[in-house]
Amino acid sequence: MTSDERLASRTVGEAGPHVVFVHGLFGQGRNWTTIAKGLADRHRVTLLDLPNHGHSPWTDRVDYVDMAGLVAAELESLGEPVTLVGHSMGGKVSMQLALRRPELLRGLVVVDIAPVEYPLTGGRTDDPDEEASPFGAFIAAMRAVDLAALRTREDADRALREAVPSTMVRSFLLQSLVREGPVTDADSGRWRWRLNLELLERDLGELRGFPDPPTGAVYEGPVLWIAGANSTYVLPDDRARMDELFPRTRLVKVRDAGHWVHSEQPEVFLRTVRAFLDAVEG
Repeated sequence: MTSDERLASRTVGEAGPHVVFVHGLFGQGRNWTTIAKGLADRHRVTLLDLPNHGHSPWTDRVDYVDMAGLVAAELESLGEPVTLVGHSMGGKVSMQLALRRPELLRGLVVVDIAPVEYPLTGGRTDDPDEEASPFGAFIAAMRAVDLAALRTREDADRALREAVPSTMVRSFLLQSLVREGPVTDADSGRWRWRLNLELLERDLGELRGFPDPPTGAVYEGPVLWIAGANSTYVLPDDRARMDELFPRTRLVKVRDAGHWVHSEQPEVFLRTVRAFLDAVEG
């Protein structure tokens, strides 16, 4: 990606402090639309597409520090410090940015991810029967869909069902499946994934990690950590590292929510973020 290429974004709301949302793996900025509308009465909410996702350019590698730099460029263009919200992969990007460019932030919200390297399993438990991370299987299933033969989105949903049994997760993945060209009785149009699936599959291991921050780097601003109570992505053992890098952390665990906290409990998530924004903005 060249220096003059920008991440795709859209902004909801016309006045107030800026809040910027960064999605997780397989996501896009539009995933945050409901939450953004809930904040838009008092905020300008910008929804970013990370590289290789949504409408943003594709790159030749996956790298957290590179992604943090691209997000930082977007924040610079806003002209004032923002509250940055990042989920999962986007949470790691946001943490890297906070540790490298703290002057760009008013506050930080990290959603269901920790500043650590993750094992091959999706979360981390002591259960020897825990299944391997589903993300590789998700990519394989998406790549296996015969786009040339695809007639409807429902056909794609059926093709993903075995590898992705959750209706919510399938719906989330299928938001990145788009159809282009005319639709006629003889032609269902051209289907494609907005996700750079080949690159994400190749570099999936990189996304498990968390690059070492600059020596001595600490983000001294206010941090809200939101975790799903049913998720294993943020564990008690992570708290020491969280506090080391982000000493002003408040951790909130949301009941009846897993990794996709904002989708599973949107009203609770919105109230929690609103309260944090009120405190940060004084």
